Amino acid sequence: MTLAELLPTYRRSLPEKLPAEIWPDAAVAMPSGDLVVSGVSLTELADRFGTPGYVLDLPTLRARCRAYRALDAEIAYAGKAFLCRRMARLIAEEGLSLDVCSGGELATALSAGFPAERILLHGNAKTDAELRAAARAGVGRVVVDSLAEIDRLSGAQDVLIRVTPGVDGRTHRAVATGTEDQKFGTSLAGGQAAVAVARVLARPELRLVGLHCHLGSQITDISAYEEAVRRLVAFLAEIAVRHGVALPQLNLGGGHAVAYCPGDAAFDLRSFAARIPRVLSDECRKHGLLPPRLTLEPGRAIAARAGLTLYRVVTVKHSSTRTFVAVDGGFSDNPRAELYGARYTARLVGRFSSAQKRSMHVVGRHCEAGDVLIPDAHLPSDIRAGDLLAVPCTGAYHHSMASTYNLVPRPPVLALDDGAAELWVRRETEEDLLRRDTP
Repeated sequence: MTLAELLPTYRRSLPEKLPAEIWPDAAVAMPSGDLVVSGVSLTELADRFGTPGYVLDLPTLRARCRAYRALDAEIAYAGKAFLCRRMARLIAEEGLSLDVCSGGELATALSAGFPAERILLHGNAKTDAELRAAARAGVGRVVVDSLAEIDRLSGAQDVLIRVTPGVDGRTHRAVATGTEDQKFGTSLAGGQAAVAVARVLARPELRLVGLHCHLGSQITDISAYEEAVRRLVAFLAEIAVRHGVALPQLNLGGGHAVAYCPGDAAFDLRSFAARIPRVLSDECRKHGLLPPRLTLEPGRAIAARAGLTLYRVVTVKHSSTRTFVAVDGGFSDNPRAELYGARYTARLVGRFSSAQKRSMHVVGRHCEAGDVLIPDAHLPSDIRAGDLLAVPCTGAYHHSMASTYNLVPRPPVLALDDGAAELWVRRETEEDLLRRDTP
């Protein structure tokens, strides 16, 4: 046998490192076709816990936390991306603060023992009950989103004012939040932000500690953050002149993009870390201000790549124009494909296939024609019922946005570390669904 004939066989006997931009750090494709993450076989995991299931790689989560902690800024994890009690504890262990935007997220964090002084409460329509719960718990900061909210705050409280700076983050319209004419924040150009500052300062029991903005999600353009800094520092200077107050904090939110498919653009954290402090320093010097302490609120950028979802193929259909691969999940466990046109990829797990790959529709089990998870998945042409599929980069906005449409119970969350799997959130059952339904 020639060397050329031996090489393909040799290559198939070696583990394959998966694309680092979309898979967990410790994900390896084995010659058998299995996929191993942090020493755990996903084939065995699916057999043990069933499918569909969310899987989280803890070493990747911790590495992402530490990459952000290396920045000269306070890092507040955005709990809306993914939160449960065990996640709150991990975030606390890594020394991050926490951003919550509902009473449920606040209750989850507090029940996990997360330090209340490191919690920021967000929300454009906070209820009175949520504001009271935050006050009782001693939440560190409330991010004020409207003029009316200021009048509903009571007791001593540190607050930030959310400002809409009029900066376009060039992202999907459904997740663009830095421009005018949307529901979040107080307008800088329209003067509402200035009114909010004056109204908070008129309340001695409220301590105005800084400004907040959030430009949107899946942003790759660092210049958008630079422009936001320029506009907000100019506003800080205006506040200092008009009210004689130097605010010590500036929160630039999150929205840092991640890659969902190989070749997708992702956020350049290293460049951001070099450019933003420089712009902040230059702008403050120009206006005669001391630079405020920066806060960042990454959520997706910490959790997304640490997660993947396992599905079992239920049936394969061949129409006159395409092949449909139907799995045992769908947009009840991943609504992003339908909501935002989010793109994903999938990989066959559990067996080696030399069959030629073809473009196929990976579809869900729900009674909607729009329940398409991946419209152009490249899978082996011999894909069949019973096969296992892994969809990477599902650690953010999947569990947190899951529903029980068609009364399908929600999947579990399984955390992997050092060859072991731990159940963080158990699988919902039909009994759970019936428990809320009064007979």
